Amino acid sequence: MNLTRLMVLSLLSRTGPQHGHQLRRDAEDTNVSNWGGVSIGALYRELRSMEDEGLLAVVATEQIGRRPARTVYEIAAPGLTELGRLRQQAICDLQVGPDAFGVALLFGRDADPRELAALLGKRRQMLSDTRDALAAECDRLLAAGHIGALDAAMFRRRQMQMEAELTWLDELDRALDELHTETDGETS
Repeated sequence: MNLTRLMVLSLLSRTGPQHGHQLRRDAEDTNVSNWGGVSIGALYRELRSMEDEGLLAVVATEQIGRRPARTVYEIAAPGLTELGRLRQQAICDLQVGPDAFGVALLFGRDADPRELAALLGKRRQMLSDTRDALAAECDRLLAAGHIGALDAAMFRRRQMQMEAELTWLDELDRALDELHTETDGETS
């Protein structure tokens, strides 16, 4: 899934013609590289590639003062088709990827319990901090008028994922406590 392509086609479909610098600013304003996996560094290369494939059409080249010339793109008919395909894939394909955390826990049964507790505590703090940072970023972007209700809902989705993992960590703590209680009872 090319998330940079999905973002560009979506923006051009929604806003109409734009130059690459504006698309880059939109991506940076929403911080999409951090939460959405969009490669902002590949944006200009992706624009040229989509133009070569006929997904985008060049509308104009603008130059203001001494600034570099900027190419203005619009989405072409094949781009709308590609956008529909990418949207369907992004929304309907469940992405279940590698789970390093799961592997570490499942095969790390020999870990020192104190070390494991410290690592889980660190993970809990990182999740909590990330959840709080997402809420603050959402509030900032809403206040600045950079995002709307659907965007805010997406931020809330990510926050809820963090909250679900925090709840799961609480359950894991209880299970580990029970395991240690059982183990201590067997060794006495």
